[in-house]
Amino acid sequence: MKIKLLLVEDHHIVRRGLVFFLKTKEEFEIIGEAENGEEALAFVQKERPDVVLMDVSMPKMDGIEATKRLKQQDATIKILMLSSFSEQDYVLPALEAGADGYQLKEVQPDQLVASIIAVYQGNANFHPKVTPALLGILSVKEEKQDSFSMLTKREKEVLREITKGRSNKEIAAELHITEQTVKTHVSNVLAKLEVDDRTQAALYAVKNGVV
Repeated sequence: MKIKLLLVEDHHIVRRGLVFFLKTKEEFEIIGEAENGEEALAFVQKERPDVVLMDVSMPKMDGIEATKRLKQQDATIKILMLSSFSEQDYVLPALEAGADGYQLKEVQPDQLVASIIAVYQGNANFHPKVTPALLGILSVKEEKQDSFSMLTKREKEVLREITKGRSNKEIAAELHITEQTVKTHVSNVLAKLEVDDRTQAALYAVKNGVV
């Protein structure tokens, strides 16, 4: 079954370029396009995409506000931000609004495909240039540090890999352990940090300066 995509981008040329490229990939079915957040919300009222590719800066309603409202409407919809901006002032609000990943428009085509699939599968996914912006967040809460201290050394290593947007298979290869062992560590990390998914775990880690 193909992954159903909604593309939200106010620049016509950029949007048409994305449509042209993604239509060549058998993994995807583009079910809609929108020029701003308002159009995206209206579209989702009628048809449900699996993944929304969301620009950040748009007229009428920006991608951050649209993401927040879409997640309130249906928390299971996956949202991948696709932006020109890597600064913390854009990245953090997008993730706090509920975005499942954040890619830059300079991303290589094959990496964009991999990012969409990763987000669809429930994996946090960030462009490498985004990580430094996240790591610049200074507010470290003591109680959160206490939660982090509950993690084992290996679980902390797995959490660091999660913040890089790596899949279980990639983490297993990096840490030289089995994929099943990675799944166990991920489950333990989510439980100890009291978060629901990998994206929340990654956001927790960078917000609280623990990676």
